Amino acid sequence: MDTEVTQSPSHLVKGKGQKAKMDCVPIKRHSYVHWYHKKLEEALEFLVYFQKQDIVEDTAMFKQRFSAECRQNSPCSLEINSTEAADSALYFCASSQSTVLHISSP
Repeated sequence: MDTEVTQSPSHLVKGKGQKAKMDCVPIKRHSYVHWYHKKLEEALEFLVYFQKQDIVEDTAMFKQRFSAECRQNSPCSLEINSTEAADSALYFCASSQSTVLHISSP
């Protein structure tokens, strides 16, 4: 039984102007995927939220800089369309609200 979210790759280094793609495999039977990022010394910041294959909520920053998809029976992906130095951050995916609350706890 899968009881955790799996993200890959664990580390990703890209030069300016390149595409950067990250994958997320949610907990089995969870139909939600949330993507967040956290820059050094800043709060966790929401990017996009899926229910199954549909985007439920996203942000203006997500629309300008990112793309994402969740296909049935495939990992969900988050892609930075053209990397900038400001994209340097930790990126997190979660498959439930309780997981998000756990990540953002001090």
